[in-house]
Amino acid sequence: MLIFQHRLDPCPDLPQWQLPLTAEERRRSRYRFDKAGFPPLFFQLPRGTILNADDYLQADSGEILQILAAPEALLQVSSDDPLALLKAAYHLGNRHVSLEVQRDYLRLATDPVLEDLLATLNVTVETITAPFFPESGAFHSH
Repeated sequence: MLIFQHRLDPCPDLPQWQLPLTAEERRRSRYRFDKAGFPPLFFQLPRGTILNADDYLQADSGEILQILAAPEALLQVSSDDPLALLKAAYHLGNRHVSLEVQRDYLRLATDPVLEDLLATLNVTVETITAPFFPESGAFHSH
C-alpha cells in the first residue's frame, strides 16, 4: 500500500499516477482508496485537508500522485434573472447543500427533492456530468 502524507507545491517531477476523485473524495484527508488500475492508496494528510484538482501528493517512498477532478452527476441551475438564481442559492444554502457558485450557474449533487424545490423557483435545472468544485464554506465545513 502506498501512503501519501505530503502535498507538493509545485510538483518538481512528473506524477506516476493521475487519480480522478469526486468532490466528496477530495475532502477525505485520511482514507484508503481502492480504485481499479491503482495499487491500494492511503491518504494520511493533516485533518481538514481539502484537495484541489491538480494538487500533487508524494509518498515517503517517492511516488508522486496528481489529483484530478472526476466528472460526476450534477444538477446545473441557471436563469436569465440574476435574482432568481440568487434566491435559488439562498434556499440551497439554507439547507447546507454543497454548492458550486458561478456568475451564471449553480451546481450541486443530484437530489430529486432539491430538484423539485428548484422547479418552483423560476430557474432552469438540467442534469449534467462534469467535475464539481463546491465552495468550501466560511469554516471549511461544507
